[in-house]
Amino acid sequence: MAVSEYQVRPGPEGYLPPAAASMGVELPERGAALVEGRVVPEDDAFQAIAEKLLAARNPVFFPGPAVLWAWKDGVAEKARAVLRLMEVVGARAIPMPDYRPKYPMINPAVEINPNHPNLTIWHNRIDVGVFVGVHCHYANVALKIIRGGTDCYTIALCGEVGHEDAMITLRDVDVKKLERLTEAARALAAAGPPRTGVMPRVGTAV
Repeated sequence: MAVSEYQVRPGPEGYLPPAAASMGVELPERGAALVEGRVVPEDDAFQAIAEKLLAARNPVFFPGPAVLWAWKDGVAEKARAVLRLMEVVGARAIPMPDYRPKYPMINPAVEINPNHPNLTIWHNRIDVGVFVGVHCHYANVALKIIRGGTDCYTIALCGEVGHEDAMITLRDVDVKKLERLTEAARALAAAGPPRTGVMPRVGTAV
């Protein structure tokens, strides 16, 4: 397969999936986004995210410390914007509050750990997972593990430049972009039939 043909798609892709960057996937410039390894206009990504979340059987957000803790001005407003988006798409949250490895085992019903995210995906039967407020180096590791061992569709709402290893990534995500995404989801939900086949809620919702 040529490098330019590589797509970032749900797995399982294998024990050692290649880093998308090593396969030629480049991060988007400002005003653009990545959808399955392809650079697209940001508005196209908003629509794709809304479609994936509203069609999901069990959409789950994985909030990290950057939105879980009020560590600087503006974080509480961003966290509330995330909650509004979750409400519109019918998602729940499994937090990633503590990055330290938890051995011999984490409880995947309670939190997601970057070292074992596949356990959380399998345990909770998550088909669409959204990373938000997770520090980039931990998100990169977790997204690769998820793509390598599960068929979960991953979305990264990144406050920095984005993540090549997510199926969809937005960069420079702030309150305004979260509100735009929420409006896109609300409009799509109003235009179509309600999502069916939603899975029973498993684990701890917050």
